[in-house]
Amino acid sequence: MIEVVVKGPEAELTEKIKRERGKDKKVVKVVKEIKKMRVRNLRSNEWEIEEDLVLKEGKVYILKNKKLRIEII
Repeated sequence: MIEVVVKGPEAELTEKIKRERGKDKKVVKVVKEIKKMRVRNLRSNEWEIEEDLVLKEGKVYILKNKKLRIEII
């Protein structure tokens, strides 16, 4: 496994994304299932956890939070 180090403004955004995941019931359920099963992915790689980020279909999942999405763009 490759360890990625995020620095600068991206590090702050990464932390915000991680904090927001707790506000989405669907994501909380997926993360609990992944941890309970002690696997890195769920449903044929549809959902994964990588470096404490939730990935859906290989992309970082961002909660439907307009303010955070605008900040990322």
